[in-house]
Amino acid sequence: MLLSEIAKVLSANILQFHEDMEIRSIIYDSRKATVASDQLFVALSGQHHDGHDFIQPLIQKGLRNFLVSKSISIKSDDINVIQVSNVLQSLQQLAAYHRGKYAIPIIGIAGSNGKTIVKEWLSSILSRQWQVVKSPKSFNSQLGVPLSVWEINANHQVGVFETGVSESGEMQSLENILKPTLGIFTNIGEAHAEGFESLSAKLAEKALLFNSSKQIICRYDHLAITTLLKNKSGSLISWGFNQPKATLNYLQVDNKYTCTFLESDYSFEINWQNPLDLENLFHAITAAIVLGESNSNIQEAINDLKAVPMRLELKRGQHNTYILDDTYNNDLIGLQVALDYLKQQPHNLKKTVILSDILQSGKSSEELYVAVNKLMLNHKIDHLIGIGIEINKAETYFSVDFNGFNSVDEFLREAPVFRDETILVKGARTYSLERVVNYLEDKNHGTVLEVNFEAITHNLNVYRSRLQPKTKLMVMVKAFAYGVGVEEIAHLLQYHKVDYLGVAYLDEAINLRRKRIETPIMIMNVGWDSFQLLETFNLEPEIYSIAMLRQFIEACDTPPPIHLKIETGMNRLGFVREEIEELQKILQVNPSVKVAGIFTHFSSSDSKSEDTFTEQQATTFDQIYDQLTKTLDYKPLKHAVNSAGIIRWPKYHYDMVRLGIGLYGFDSSGETNELKPISTLKSKISQIKTVKAGASIGYSRKGQVHQDSEIATISIGYADGYTRLFGNGKAYVLINGQQAYTIGNICMDMTMVDVTGLMAKEGDEVIIFGEKPNITELAHWSNTIPYEILTNVSQRVKRVFVSE
Repeated sequence: MLLSEIAKVLSANILQFHEDMEIRSIIYDSRKATVASDQLFVALSGQHHDGHDFIQPLIQKGLRNFLVSKSISIKSDDINVIQVSNVLQSLQQLAAYHRGKYAIPIIGIAGSNGKTIVKEWLSSILSRQWQVVKSPKSFNSQLGVPLSVWEINANHQVGVFETGVSESGEMQSLENILKPTLGIFTNIGEAHAEGFESLSAKLAEKALLFNSSKQIICRYDHLAITTLLKNKSGSLISWGFNQPKATLNYLQVDNKYTCTFLESDYSFEINWQNPLDLENLFHAITAAIVLGESNSNIQEAINDLKAVPMRLELKRGQHNTYILDDTYNNDLIGLQVALDYLKQQPHNLKKTVILSDILQSGKSSEELYVAVNKLMLNHKIDHLIGIGIEINKAETYFSVDFNGFNSVDEFLREAPVFRDETILVKGARTYSLERVVNYLEDKNHGTVLEVNFEAITHNLNVYRSRLQPKTKLMVMVKAFAYGVGVEEIAHLLQYHKVDYLGVAYLDEAINLRRKRIETPIMIMNVGWDSFQLLETFNLEPEIYSIAMLRQFIEACDTPPPIHLKIETGMNRLGFVREEIEELQKILQVNPSVKVAGIFTHFSSSDSKSEDTFTEQQATTFDQIYDQLTKTLDYKPLKHAVNSAGIIRWPKYHYDMVRLGIGLYGFDSSGETNELKPISTLKSKISQIKTVKAGASIGYSRKGQVHQDSEIATISIGYADGYTRLFGNGKAYVLINGQQAYTIGNICMDMTMVDVTGLMAKEGDEVIIFGEKPNITELAHWSNTIPYEILTNVSQRVKRVFVSE
């Protein structure tokens, strides 16, 4: 769309118009901008960031088109700036206008669970006959939906979009954009979110998506949904298993399902058994039948379906590499999303993309791969590796460094050695590029700690929302970032521009500097014989005693800034009151020593019963800080509170706060329920045995079987951090959503659980902790605290970092 047309549609105020340009992509995150001439930057204003603040740096980089809501100082003559009153609403208005240009079937999906899976599976089924446009990943928000709809073009024959709302009043804007001709209501969660007055209010809000839909699909068994949808103008199409009153009644015999719709008979063979998978699948099958898809095409698609990886996964590879795993599907929209995410990864200078053929794009080979090449150039990709016959034929269209292989097998036989780079692996399902990921991974065994970047970002923003605008934020990443993965977490925090990182020891800090972390770092416990290294790596030590300060001054020719630790009642490390005068004298005669911060640590900020003691600590700290700053001609950063203190003691936020365990999803104060768990420890069932009554399980025969039982062995043990305290029925794991209790002693590398009656299979996923059971439960079972459970996860356990 031409920029002039966009301005006209939005009735925008023209602040500056240099040249009319065709806009192909919309950028809302300045860090993802590739500075192409066909990009429009929309300056959104959020809780912690304002897009208007990044316009000038983007102009300097070469971006030329901007949509703003504030008057800005324009220092360049060759840019275009259009102004509206509300950028997000205008973006939604633009998407609605764009959608109105195309008279194609649009499927809109709403519900509490399964929306993304239904969208992906339905798109896979329909793509055998039609050119499909769909939401990339989980782009279902007030921002995600308009960005998704913007991708519709004249080649598309059907669109599949999901929607998500978090509070009343949001769905109507999404309905105005999508105007879905066919709706799918997946389900409704039992609990209502904070943004809704009740479960019925949540149900009614989601149903608004279908106000103008001609047909609406839901499961017959979901009575609350069917009752509500009967009042909609569109015809209700219900489906169910052995439900004669349903519009589509699927009759099941073993793995065969049959139904009749509009006098046509359908029959499908389906090997999926998990009830949730079956529900999601039959939402997709029913929609495909209603849209006129053939029985044979649906069956062929079912045979090819795989579990949908809901998120991009960042994994550690061999030879100091990182692998970004996005191997479920391959289209231009998804490729751009993955490349945007790759752009955020500053681990290594070199970036490589391994890409399969892009199937059913609706474009000619030349048009398609010229567009791919443009994406590679805009995202500064160093090396493109193509896998597939078609992408190899298109080699002449690539101006980036290119190597081609006709198949995955050919690539695996001839693959180069990758070193010091980040590798995006993106491919269509039929190419099985997960084999490439398995080949490149560093650790490839059954137990994985999955860390959710979105949850970490959410928790970070929860604490930021409690701070005054000028209060700085230090985040503690000591102890391998509380067992999660220090390099990856540090890069994420640097991306989100925290003010300081805190570590325990010098080697942790040096490692971060070597991994290109430039954020200021405070070290809590520097070895006195290593002071000379501080200046080399631009690191700031905690100084906690007179002797340590004297050694520091003697060792450093040009001393780096320091943080003075004041003892106020923790009785761990720090200057006591009686040392302050001597400390002042040393600082007076050594003006080259710059004090970056003066801080203390409240021992009981999470405990109401100790509030009087915390107040006493604060009083002591205030007095000592005032005394010390009389010696200095400046005011160092004053900081005292930890995660619990951020929540409970806003008056002591001072100049900076120190966020620790709260980032990782735990509030020891018990005063906020806003935090999200950030990690899930997963394993797999290695083997299942039928054991007769009277048999014993494990070492020392501690596990006794009193009836014929099914015992599963899972690939995790105390060497992975799953302590022996969890043995003999004191803990459970989750298998297919069902509790399976431990039996016998926990072994070094294995654990046995009782899966009798659970219909478990070898290879099934096992949740050790996550949402359920959660880390707090494991801490209770082993009589410890969540910190210990999280930090105990062994380094031999593979870390996978996921992002929506």
